[in-house]
Formats: sequence, structure tokens, C-alpha cells
Amino acid sequence: MVEKGFAAITIREIVSVAGTGLGSFYEYFENKEDLARVCLHLRSKALLLDMREAVAAHAGRPLAEIVDAVIDAQLEAHRAQPLAWGAHYLLERHLSGPEAYRKMYDRFVAEWVGVLDAAIDLSPDCQKKEVARVCQTIIYGLFAHLHIGTGGRPDLQALSRQLRAALHGYLAGVA
Repeated sequence: MVEKGFAAITIREIVSVAGTGLGSFYEYFENKEDLARVCLHLRSKALLLDMREAVAAHAGRPLAEIVDAVIDAQLEAHRAQPLAWGAHYLLERHLSGPEAYRKMYDRFVAEWVGVLDAAIDLSPDCQKKEVARVCQTIIYGLFAHLHIGTGGRPDLQALSRQLRAALHGYLAGVA
């Protein structure tokens, strides 16, 4: 998909790469868009699980440490296949309807609430859901823009600096 683009890929090519037959494909999926939606969901779910593991490993620590662990986990998840992540974010924009997009986004916001809940030094006045939504907007926006906009050659060191500056700066004022 990375080489040709989603629109140019045929179902025959998909089943050839997968080592299966057309009949098997159609037992599970109505069309290639259905397959793509499942792939998007599974990749996003993997990011959620990585985030959850990072939080669990750092629970009870200062918020800044937990946020750094989340950033590191997300960077690591994107490191191996930058071209595929660029395709992921583009495809997400084309195939995710507003409701599906909102549901997945809300799952990430809930994980950010978990980040805040796990911190030992969170202000009792913190508006967790609002803060979590902004944190997700920052991290998602920077990852998606970088992977779509760089042609598969993202500067992950620069992204790391940008994420840390943006998230820590924002959280210092609200959490």
C-alpha cells in the first residue's frame, strides 16, 4: 500500500500478499475498505496498549515521568515503519467516519485520563477530561502531521523534543 497507494491496490493483490484466496477474503470482509478499517483499528489499539503499559510501569511517579514514558512508548511504536504510519494516518482520514473517529479518539482521551490518575503529583483542581483531550490533540496532531508530511522520513528526535516541550509546557499550567 505504501508504494502504490490504497486506491490502486486490488483485492487480488491483497490476497496474494496474505497468501489466501478470494473466497476467504470475502468470508471476512465485504471489500478492501472493510479490511482497511480493521487494520486501522488494530494499529490504533496497539498504540493504546503501549500507552497503557507505559502508564502501568510508571504509576505513582510524577506526572512528567509518566508523560515521558508515554511519549517514549509512542515514538518506539512508530519507529520501525514510518512509511506505514504515514499511510495509516492518511487512510484514517479517508475511511473513518465522524462516529468511528470520535470513538477511537475518546479511547485515547480515556488513556490520558489514566495518565493523570496515575501521577502522584496531580493538582486536585485538575480538569482531567479537558486536560486529557488537549494532551491527545497535541500528541496525535504532531505524530500524524509528521508522518504524513515528511514522505516517510520523520525526524523522531525533533518530534520527541516538540512533544515534551508542548505537553510538559501545557501540563505545567493546568495539572
